[in-house]
Amino acid sequence: MSKNIFITGVSSGIGHGLAAEYLQRGDVVYGVSRREPHNLTVHEKFHFAELDLTDYEKMAPVCKTLLHNTTELELVVLNAGILSPIRDMVETPLEDLQQAMEINVWANKMLLDWLLQSGKIIRQVVGISSGAAVNGHRGWNGYSLSKAALNMLIQLYAAERPDIHFTALAPGLIDTDMQAYMSGLPKDERFPSIEALKNARGTAAMPTPDAAAPLLIKAFNKVKSLENGEFTDVRTLQD
Repeated sequence: MSKNIFITGVSSGIGHGLAAEYLQRGDVVYGVSRREPHNLTVHEKFHFAELDLTDYEKMAPVCKTLLHNTTELELVVLNAGILSPIRDMVETPLEDLQQAMEINVWANKMLLDWLLQSGKIIRQVVGISSGAAVNGHRGWNGYSLSKAALNMLIQLYAAERPDIHFTALAPGLIDTDMQAYMSGLPKDERFPSIEALKNARGTAAMPTPDAAAPLLIKAFNKVKSLENGEFTDVRTLQD
């Protein structure tokens, strides 16, 4: 029996890979992003709406129209996000931190608020987090701060809604546009974590979004056994 899946950021990367995989499995996918993923719109079970998640005035009417024909969502994947420029905190303007928080945290709060007040039955929410939320590597700044805040946001909603299973999940190394950006950075001894990612790109340690999608879906099922609101990393989940 097909499931209804809602995913943000479906135009590329993890969101696109997940949407394509769920569609291949026969599920119904509702997706939002700033750009239309034309290769997905050919699927009759793919429903798309163009949406900048920081445009809060448009969020409610767009989502209401997109989800008008469903009363239940098996899974909501909060995937859309941005990476701040890699540099030292002392060199990072406040605007960079604010932008990361706006997209990676507050947009998810606004979307969750609408979904939870819509009256729709929601079974599970997964916020795509990162190991950067906890490891404190030099240079990650706004990204690390915002993903750490996302983890707590997920935990707080879990406390309010024990009927829905919430997880903040670090997806591991996946070859997205974020990795492409970091691979283009000049070598800088201050940021050894970036060099490690460059070395992993193009290897089995960093699969493409399409290759990673089945593994992530498997992880989404596994995390249902964890405490509601918990943060975990796919690399620590046991088979």
